[in-house]
Amino acid sequence: MEESISGFKLRGSWGDIVEHGERITRALRETGASGEAFEEWDEWRPKSHERLGEDVAEKTAEQAHVAEGKGERAGESPDDDLKTAGEKLTESYEKLEEDDTEGAMDRWHDSVNYVARAADSAGRKAIRKVEDTVYQKVMTQLAPYYFDNDLVSANVQQTSRMENGEEGFIFEVNVNDDDLKERVSELLASYEDEYDRWHVDTEKETETVEAAEGVEPPKRGDGPQANTN
Repeated sequence: MEESISGFKLRGSWGDIVEHGERITRALRETGASGEAFEEWDEWRPKSHERLGEDVAEKTAEQAHVAEGKGERAGESPDDDLKTAGEKLTESYEKLEEDDTEGAMDRWHDSVNYVARAADSAGRKAIRKVEDTVYQKVMTQLAPYYFDNDLVSANVQQTSRMENGEEGFIFEVNVNDDDLKERVSELLASYEDEYDRWHVDTEKETETVEAAEGVEPPKRGDGPQANTN
């Protein structure tokens, strides 16, 4: 592993970079990192059962999406909001007939807000369709697959084949807070001394066992495992 101001970089096979991501994830967890930013990183980092051009490309596009608007967060589609806008407009006319000017204005404002929210949701949805094409079909051919949030910035790219014939990759991860980065660095160094062999976390195939034996699938551990054997 190479350590610099731009982060922790490792060159190697797919298994090597998966292990690199797991070590950093474990170090972050041991420093107390948690919450949405940590979960986003843990989801995006390359896994042993994944492929760069498929799984990581999809996750890169997903995390780069335009954030959800108010309507989307409320679980309402543009059509739902337009329907509600029409209902509010009808109520506005009814209030006018009742000589309730204030009530009519309130309903009219509500109607305008729902129309605006519908337009916002539709616009965001259209942008995401473009993003999927750009990030998965174009950008990932020109630039590394990347991840970025408040906690971690990372990128992975494929390079020429290694001497043993395996595909080669470069995985660079930067912890954005300098104090936290220093603590992670110390933990990574300790792992080099403490663990002779790192057990890469793999996706568990439990559905077949559960169906055949009528047992509950085992719970997945809290993270990457390692031992000194």
